[in-house]
Amino acid sequence: MSGGHPSPGGVLCATHTASARTSDGSHVIELHGALAPADADRLAARIVERHQGFSVLVTGLTDSRHALTLVPRDPARGAPLTPELLADLLLLPGGARTVPLSGTQLDRVRAAVGAPGDPGRQVEQVALRWTGQLDPHRFVAAWQSVAARETVLRSAFDWVAAPRLVLHDHADIEVAHRSRSALRSWNDLLEDDRARGFALHRAGLLRLTLFEDVPATPDASVPCTRVLLTYHRALLDERAVHILLRAFYRAYLAGGSLPGGERRPDVRDHARWLAAQSPDAARAYWACAAPPPDAWSGPGRPGGATRQSGDARVRRRLSPTQALRLRAWAADRGAGESSALHLVWALLLHRAARETPDGPAEVTFGVRLSARDVAMPGSADVPGLLGGRVPLTVTVDPAERLDALLLRLRDAGLDMANYPWASDDLLNRWAGRAVRPADTTVDFDSRPPMVPAVRAELEAHGIRVDVPRLVGGSGGPFTLVARHEPDGSLGLTSLYDRAVLRDDDAALLLSQCVRMLRALAEFPGTDTTVAQLVAVLDDVDVPRAAQLPPGTPGSGAAGTGVPALTTLRRGEPGADVICLVAQEGVVPGAHSRFVRLHEGPERIVELRCQGPPLALPSALAEMVRGSGLLLCGCGPAAVTAYEIARTVASGRDPVVVMVGTGSAEASADALAAALRSVVTGRA
Repeated sequence: MSGGHPSPGGVLCATHTASARTSDGSHVIELHGALAPADADRLAARIVERHQGFSVLVTGLTDSRHALTLVPRDPARGAPLTPELLADLLLLPGGARTVPLSGTQLDRVRAAVGAPGDPGRQVEQVALRWTGQLDPHRFVAAWQSVAARETVLRSAFDWVAAPRLVLHDHADIEVAHRSRSALRSWNDLLEDDRARGFALHRAGLLRLTLFEDVPATPDASVPCTRVLLTYHRALLDERAVHILLRAFYRAYLAGGSLPGGERRPDVRDHARWLAAQSPDAARAYWACAAPPPDAWSGPGRPGGATRQSGDARVRRRLSPTQALRLRAWAADRGAGESSALHLVWALLLHRAARETPDGPAEVTFGVRLSARDVAMPGSADVPGLLGGRVPLTVTVDPAERLDALLLRLRDAGLDMANYPWASDDLLNRWAGRAVRPADTTVDFDSRPPMVPAVRAELEAHGIRVDVPRLVGGSGGPFTLVARHEPDGSLGLTSLYDRAVLRDDDAALLLSQCVRMLRALAEFPGTDTTVAQLVAVLDDVDVPRAAQLPPGTPGSGAAGTGVPALTTLRRGEPGADVICLVAQEGVVPGAHSRFVRLHEGPERIVELRCQGPPLALPSALAEMVRGSGLLLCGCGPAAVTAYEIARTVASGRDPVVVMVGTGSAEASADALAAALRSVVTGRA
């Protein structure tokens, strides 16, 4: 199941047996869970619309059991149960709409599903300071009103077959209040909140925390509140959060109700636009622009273990005068500040790549693109994750003129901005090899400005809000974030993994970056070489970074692997065998909870595999000789369980029990309830 409103019976569960197929080739699947007549009609309509090879009949057996008959429109040819059809059956039966995932969003969902033990890596945090009275009831009502009009805030993810975004009619936005006495510090709040992560299958992948703060003005009677917005990085980016905040301010000023209807265009329109784009130009570009295997991307020279853990950040800034001089220096050469920052970062990577940096070397780093400047009408105001991180690769030669390298970086940035939706999976395919993600990322300011009229109206109500700031969630070893500040300065923040960089090395790296940016204005001529700029760092050491394990991103194709069978409960002699299928994407804890719940005599085993094996594993086949087999799968393992059942020789009649994506508790409870029904039916 996906979504914010589970049915009363828990996760919708489906069971299927080979003997349930009728003489005309129809498939009969039993659905377990509360299913009102209107839900049954919507479910049937969805299957017919999305899978036109079938007509559908839903028959109520009891209040919590329904028989779903899928009749092939061409009985002579029949029609298989595809993974996509099974995934649609396991969605919440409320007519939920879905949007296919692509690009960075697909990569991030796969990363979250593949590493559920580190939820903090999958979130980002933005904070702002609210000075003045804050009405908590109006605050909550305003965010709920925004969610009612923003499809993206009513979305969740489903990954039973191909990962996709599931759009719901309603989602609750969580707003928590924390007092200063409840926490030691603001940093404690950030860490605790990151550690909570999000449940991908539940709509509302954004939450807010209000934290009482010390007054920001000499007048201690004026209250001050820090507002923390935490969101899943597969759903939103920082620019999207700013767009949502603009809508929230309007709703708050309107008494808690946002005027107008649902925003369009939205993520649905972007998905349709993207599907209509030809990939030919992007394929041709990235086939040449993908970084070679030996391109350097580390933030420092190889060093030993840091003996540190967790995420941290360091901040530095260019003063308004220094930022103005940097902007003028870049503009004189036909480039922007972002290209100047890319130039300095490429030189720092080149310096770290060689013990004696006197020869050319290729370096690569990630660049975040918001994709709000693509040709789709209205894309600038679509909240969601439209773009992502793409690699920028350049050859740095100390003898080259600085201006020439700057313009090459500018042109590379302009070229890749045409294809901001390129994902790791697509890069691998287009390059014909596994492209290792860069270890560092540069994220230059792409936030929309605050609407002056809204700011003025807030101030008229005695409310001042500062510019929201990214405070956590780099999603990688090292991210350099550059942001324009209200006073005209350029703020630079490094978000880093302390297992990769020690605190002093991270501070040293950022200080060197700031030093080189300030030094650019000291080279007004056009004949300055790369080596001359790098020479300003001759008196400081190169930072050290822990060795990173080599990245081998997959191509997206699932391998079969070698299945591994583990007995979780021995059961009684001659009893049926319950086989729980385990693979990437199954919510951790579901199987252990099921073993505790199920009290029957059956033997319970776990089959761990990367994908459907070509045949029933021999160890499992021997185990079920003379016994019945019940194959159970949650989430993506539901499809695998069905595919395994198809490999079983005719006459063995395994029962397949399939559960959609949900929490460990809901998944285990649904499996147990369905199996009780199956066992009762066999008795």
